[in-house]
Amino acid sequence: MPRPDNPRPAGIPLASSAERMEALRTRLGGFAFGGDYNPEQWDRAVWREDVELMRRAGVNIVTLGVFAWASLEPEPGVFTFEWMDEVMDLLHSAGIAVDLATPTMAPPAWLSQKWPETLPVMADGETFGFGNRLHYDPSSPVYRERAAIITRALAERYSRHPALAMWHISNEYGPTAYNAESSVSFRAWLQREYGSLGALNDAWYTRFWSQTYTDWAQVDVPAVPRSWMNPARQLDFKRFVSDALLECFVAERDIVREYRDDLPVVTNFMRFYRNADYWKWAREEDAVALDIYPNPGEEDSWVSAALNFDLMRSLKGAPWVLMEQAASAVSQWKVNNVKRPGMMRAGSYQAIAHGSDTVLYFQWRASRGGHERFHSAMLPHSGTASRTWVEVEAFGNELPLIKDALGATSRSDIAVLFDWDAWWALTETHGLPRNEFDYPQLVTDHYRPLLEAHHGVDLVSFDSDLSGYRMLVIPNAYLITDRFIAELTRFVEGGGVVVCSFFSGVVDEVNQVRQPAYPGGLRGLIGGYVDEYWPARDAETFGVRFDDDGGSESTADWWQDSLHAESASVRAVYTSGLLDGRAAVLENAVGDGHVVYLGTRLEPAALARVLTGEAERAGIRSLVPDAPAHVEATLRESAGARFLFLVNHSETDAATVALPFAGRDLLAGTDVEDALTLAPLGVAVVRAQHS
Repeated sequence: MPRPDNPRPAGIPLASSAERMEALRTRLGGFAFGGDYNPEQWDRAVWREDVELMRRAGVNIVTLGVFAWASLEPEPGVFTFEWMDEVMDLLHSAGIAVDLATPTMAPPAWLSQKWPETLPVMADGETFGFGNRLHYDPSSPVYRERAAIITRALAERYSRHPALAMWHISNEYGPTAYNAESSVSFRAWLQREYGSLGALNDAWYTRFWSQTYTDWAQVDVPAVPRSWMNPARQLDFKRFVSDALLECFVAERDIVREYRDDLPVVTNFMRFYRNADYWKWAREEDAVALDIYPNPGEEDSWVSAALNFDLMRSLKGAPWVLMEQAASAVSQWKVNNVKRPGMMRAGSYQAIAHGSDTVLYFQWRASRGGHERFHSAMLPHSGTASRTWVEVEAFGNELPLIKDALGATSRSDIAVLFDWDAWWALTETHGLPRNEFDYPQLVTDHYRPLLEAHHGVDLVSFDSDLSGYRMLVIPNAYLITDRFIAELTRFVEGGGVVVCSFFSGVVDEVNQVRQPAYPGGLRGLIGGYVDEYWPARDAETFGVRFDDDGGSESTADWWQDSLHAESASVRAVYTSGLLDGRAAVLENAVGDGHVVYLGTRLEPAALARVLTGEAERAGIRSLVPDAPAHVEATLRESAGARFLFLVNHSETDAATVALPFAGRDLLAGTDVEDALTLAPLGVAVVRAQHS
């Protein structure tokens, strides 16, 4: 193994994230294919067999060391790198690159025993003990010191190893701790945010219930409330948790960058994860990486997966990394269904279709023991005779057929708002007209009709630039920022179309109700106000009639705004209930654009008609307008080339799709012109004939 190098010499310029990722693509020569490899769980006799089978399956990169802290540092300051040296050399000799992880998500027993204060105290006051993972307080100085020590040791030893292609910092960040050190860090965070105790008291509206603070030492983290909690305090705590975890990532990232700065540094995000603001995190990474496990037992889990993929692509506006998926079944659901034949392949191409430049799995070889012993792997317990292995091997050897699409990007005319502040304010604080909002589900409900109508969709945050879009969808953004209101106003005045759902624009950044009248942040844009919010009673529904050519009728439930039009026109009225004859949907012209405001929860078909109708009014064309809803269509483009991805998510029905252009189906190796037929769970990747 090459000897360790010193830290990066002075004067060598830093590479950009785009340059680092392009270098990785060039090095691999195609889409990254592989997964987590945990050789420390196996005897040395297995390692060579692993590498031979990896080459057979087309694996070109593996992730090492995610759970290996105890194997690398069995005692404080005592390092046993020899086994890692051997594995790194073995992989390099086979032409397989390494994504090397810092193992700091699973501290060893000696850390918990010697420094028990590093164990996280939970909201109920109980200590989260050793024996799981993520058993650390991210604010703990001891934890951060020990994490830095193992990270630096790895960087010193392996930064110049020829197998190293990428750094993987920790894994699935997540713990929320209520330790004394957490309170110290929370106070420091609040002091940076507000500057003075007076400003904090104003922001938190502490005059209510006599909660005024007169000394910073009185402020601590919000443990389990015995009554109800100050909603601004709770919101700021969520922001703090995200930032505290991010500090841990940045600290380890900066250590490995000291030794070599031309390699990508990432960590892995999770599906709809509420403890970390991924918009903020994405700015600190070279690429966005995602672990995702759609439930094969849910027929439409591909919709939620598509939304997560589009979110990952949107976070940096660039190709991203599918870091973990399952080859077949997982182990976390009540019933863990297998992926039916063809489903793994379809889901993998779905991720690529939405911008991933990798297909990686957890994990390479199935574990004999431990919690995830029945979690599927690329190489299952039953070995190469298994159905899963056959599919993995076939897919790995098929993937090079589409290598020309590597690095291609996507653009959309439609954006959907997905912001963590909006999420936290709506679901993490109490005292709302309804306290059962499910923000990811609400966003999915608004996203689904556009996906099924074969529109490209980006996700945006309160801080995003909206100027490149023609249509924006705002699902139930209870909290809204001043900056976003200004950006939204410019967007609509410039000709943009907005569809906004109820209970949006109600409070400001510190969770205080905007004045005057609901929704204070959007009143001028929607052209009306709400005098009262009316949550529906159990099983209560309302008739709704639209003011269109046919006077179409639909139903709504769950919520009603007592809505009054001002400058807006009424698009739909209630036809039953106490608000019979009153406005249910408004449309307001603002400059060259307009806003459609939905004052109730429309049934899915009616919501789909509104969303797809507004896209059509905005002149946004569907990519394959006549294709079935269960066929997914996306477009990736690079200089001089366009790639149409088609995925049929039906397990039973074939689908014929009229093509927007002639080209070559790269997977089938055939030219296609007017249409093609997809088998159940079938996939096509069509490169345009003329780009």
